Amino acid sequence: MSQSRTALSWLSDAVLYQIYPQSFADSDGDGIGDLAGIVERLDYLAWLGVDTVWLNPCFASEFGDGGYDVVDYLSIAPRYGTNEDAAKLIDAASSRGIRVMFDLVPGHTSHRHPWFQESANTPGDHRYIWSDRIASPMREWIPNQGARGGFYRANFFPIQPALNFGYARSDETEPWRQPVDADGPMANRAALRDVMAFWFDRGVSGFRVDMAFSLVKDDPGQVETGNLWRQMREWIDRSYPHCALLAEWGDPRSSIPASFHSDFFLHFDGDALRSLWDNNTGSIGPWSDGQPCYFDPDGKGSMQTFLTAWNEAEAAADGGGLVALPTANHDFSRLTCGPRTRDMVAPAFAFQLTWPSLPVIYYGDEIGMRYLPGLPDKEGSQLDTQARQGSRTPMQWDDGPNAGFSTAPADRLYLPIDPDPDRPTVASAQAVETSLLRQVRTLIHLRKQTPALGADAPVRVLHRDYPFVYTRGDSHLVVINGCQEPARAPLSDADGARPLAVHGVEITGGEVRTQGFSYGIFELPAS
Repeated sequence: MSQSRTALSWLSDAVLYQIYPQSFADSDGDGIGDLAGIVERLDYLAWLGVDTVWLNPCFASEFGDGGYDVVDYLSIAPRYGTNEDAAKLIDAASSRGIRVMFDLVPGHTSHRHPWFQESANTPGDHRYIWSDRIASPMREWIPNQGARGGFYRANFFPIQPALNFGYARSDETEPWRQPVDADGPMANRAALRDVMAFWFDRGVSGFRVDMAFSLVKDDPGQVETGNLWRQMREWIDRSYPHCALLAEWGDPRSSIPASFHSDFFLHFDGDALRSLWDNNTGSIGPWSDGQPCYFDPDGKGSMQTFLTAWNEAEAAADGGGLVALPTANHDFSRLTCGPRTRDMVAPAFAFQLTWPSLPVIYYGDEIGMRYLPGLPDKEGSQLDTQARQGSRTPMQWDDGPNAGFSTAPADRLYLPIDPDPDRPTVASAQAVETSLLRQVRTLIHLRKQTPALGADAPVRVLHRDYPFVYTRGDSHLVVINGCQEPARAPLSDADGARPLAVHGVEITGGEVRTQGFSYGIFELPAS
């Protein structure tokens, strides 16, 4: 694969941190997080060791879907501040060695976006997908209230009309289908480049692309969608070669060959991520498949599902990009959920931060914030039966009012603070040397100081499941036990290994012995 298709060097070395801006830090006391609040907390992120932050959509929106219903791609939503505040955030982050990535929503807009308002009242405008009759499936087609009448195709919620990037296949029974090179789809491609260029020029280092696989409709194998993104990548490589595209595709086997720098293992595509830390306890939502996961207290899971998916993704990527491994995100449960308490999740971080992936830490996971069940819908967080609001609660900074998130009255907060009196906070965790936060910080810094633990060094599995044992670069050994029972495995040629970060792991007598919920990272003796 050509050099232009390899991952950016900074991305290969990165540890990403995802911020849900509504819930991270409120600087003005209105109960909603904002960009100025993020600036105030950058020193914490620098202390933690993350070097790239990804913000969920912060563009102008009606917030019917938490900001994924964009009204203006070129303006920061007033609740978060202004474009000037975005510039201040980018500059302040850069001064601390932290890059800023935005979230791009290319597949649809809000129904209040000027593009849609124009199209809804202008026959012959094909920036969106229009039909003069209800099509199938009916739930995707929404009656138009504008002068042109008819119906528009929507993504997810009715307030999110789908932008028209064309159809890969024609159908004589559906005359509204346009080819990918029709005027409307081509206008949207140009607009997509314009939006990215606008923010690249202002210092944004890249985008995480929402539902990147879904742009071209009726596209078997996402062939035409892949062609679209290859053209975008060629433009980025020419004009903004130091900027990155991360796909929300959920299938790195497809998205990395389609020219994304990275893609995530996600809950909605395949079992790779769910086989690691999903546990179907009834308090984390219906995205669970009911199968045991590896980081389950009862130890009924296996690493085989993950390893199979990993090997397939690595082969398809062929060195051209990175598989991103998130602890959680705004759409599915946190690491701390169900029977898995914050005292049990350190081994999951040890795995994530020593595996040759792109690690992405969801805000608050590093202190053990829990998924909070039973919350009311907030700005579209309740999608069908998926209660996503449980992973979107405010960051817990200290033991002050509202856990230090905001000075607003509690009833004005974006979402409630975790009411558990034992909830973790950054301040309390920083004060305890053995806390989860302190362990995560040590793991991040160890990864950054040790090239063999990063994304580029080879990995070799020595023992699967409990404990999971592997080497990195033939120079370092990692041992992970994700369950509550002690476990052991035979291990030769490791006597004299130097411990770098060890909690409950011992190498002795030709075997490795692990306590429950333990991990160990060792430097192997030179051969």
